[in-house]
Amino acid sequence: MEHEIRPFSNHRLTLERIRKAKEIIDPVFINTPQYNCEPLSQLLGCETILKIETLNPIRSFKGRGADFLLSQQRDQKRLMCASAGNFGQAMAYACRKKGVKLTVYASVNANPYKIERMRGLGAEVVLFGADFDSAKEEAKAQAKKSGIAMIEDGLAVETCEGAGTIGLELAELKKLDAVLIPLGNGALFNGVARALKELSPTTKMIAVQAAGAPAMIDSWKANKLIINDTIQTIADGIGVRIPIQEALNDMKDLADEGIVVKEDTIVHAMKLLYLYAGLVCEPSGAVGVAAILENKSKFEGKRIATILCGGNLTESQIKDWL
Repeated sequence: MEHEIRPFSNHRLTLERIRKAKEIIDPVFINTPQYNCEPLSQLLGCETILKIETLNPIRSFKGRGADFLLSQQRDQKRLMCASAGNFGQAMAYACRKKGVKLTVYASVNANPYKIERMRGLGAEVVLFGADFDSAKEEAKAQAKKSGIAMIEDGLAVETCEGAGTIGLELAELKKLDAVLIPLGNGALFNGVARALKELSPTTKMIAVQAAGAPAMIDSWKANKLIINDTIQTIADGIGVRIPIQEALNDMKDLADEGIVVKEDTIVHAMKLLYLYAGLVCEPSGAVGVAAILENKSKFEGKRIATILCGGNLTESQIKDWL
């Protein structure tokens, strides 16, 4: 699905703000490794450049957006958010640094390791609902009732701007044919694509979701909000059932294509990343490699980058999947 590239003068995200974020974000999260993984490239039939966002204190790209967001907050003593786990860790890490109290709402089915790490970083964690979106709706209700500011990942523009710094770094790699970007609530995709559409306009921006949680790509393709009643995917970090309208608006001029991938392909991709690159990657971070596996002819001979956006797995998940 092709979209005409329009001027960005009215876009919610600006290159200027993304560049500002790069100057402010804690250095522990930026300038991450990006390289051609030759063994994987030979196997997949295309030059496969890995952008590794798992080598930081929270093993996820979310630290970029959360750290930038907290740098822009003034006089906040307490904040609230909802998370499948990685954004909650990022917010907890950033809030601890600033002395801000944080409450995170997460699903009762959330990754136990991620819950443990959020608490370990000082956040109060409240478990509610069967999935992330149920937890988020409860967080919104409680925030309204208590008067505590609710930070919504993908809606708060700073989360997108922080993620956009990945796009600045990828732009240093010349002549990329496409970037495969995991798509959850849109912060990662929209931030990276906003930077690259201006700095590398010939590079295709391809959003990737799990076939069991396709609400964002379905909504983007239909140009209307599509809500799923349930989701079925191991890729909890991108398991969105209720899309954010503003994030869909952001996507309109940024996305060139959307791909959904199967569960068994995601597990296969995780194993390949472990065997060929020595990397522990969670399902959400492996969907880009899964997209290549399911579309080899489309990417054959091309120069493709993909973002490994997180690496938080439980011990049992490591045993089962890797």
